Amino acid sequence: MKARSALLLYGYHPVVAALANPNRNCIRLFATEEAADRLSAISEQTMPPVTLLARPQLDQMLKSKQSDNVVSPHQGLVLHTTPLDQPDLSDLLHQLDQGPVAKRFLILDQVTDPRNIGAILRSARAFGTDALIMTSRHAPDETGALAKAAAGALEDVPIVRVNNLARALAALKDNFVTLAGLEANAPTNISALATTPHLGLVMGAEGSGLRRLTREACDVMAAIDMAATSESLNVSVAAAIALYATRFQG
Repeated sequence: MKARSALLLYGYHPVVAALANPNRNCIRLFATEEAADRLSAISEQTMPPVTLLARPQLDQMLKSKQSDNVVSPHQGLVLHTTPLDQPDLSDLLHQLDQGPVAKRFLILDQVTDPRNIGAILRSARAFGTDALIMTSRHAPDETGALAKAAAGALEDVPIVRVNNLARALAALKDNFVTLAGLEANAPTNISALATTPHLGLVMGAEGSGLRRLTREACDVMAAIDMAATSESLNVSVAAAIALYATRFQG
């Protein structure tokens, strides 16, 4: 089995959420004395060993992991951990067999900015999305920057990575998931899909949009209703609106 790589999470919300997640392997917490005092409510059973450091030491710890040598906003907390174990596509398909409860999946076609992914995870948690599906390549790994942007949602929303998106979409369709691609000027308003039992929202990267095979796999193309004078939306903003508009209304 491939060895699990080390990961540094930083910032109050990502670290607190990780410490509260029983599925997260928390190895060691590095913290300023002031920040450690803020964690007094966390159970000792879930707290890993703590090393107290000065803020400049935490700055240097994170700078050594950044290619741009920029200090990350850690708020006095840095957690040494490993990436989460995530489900695979077969696990999602098994969930679909378990009953009539409507499922909502968000499928990203080569969205590469970790901060966008983090913001999307926050919206996915807020609107009850069952899983985020991404390609194994041309998508960001689990990183501190992604976790910081997700503000704790990384611990709550499953992320499924697939090697071949076209095959994954076909498998979802075979299991009665309606695939709706988001595209400006599409004929269907996204809110019309709120009564769809199992729905997969498919979104492409900013600029390039959905790839041809991804688009062809969609059952319907849908658009967010906007003023005619408005410009296109950031992918994370569009995802938030689409997830809100398609919450199951059956």
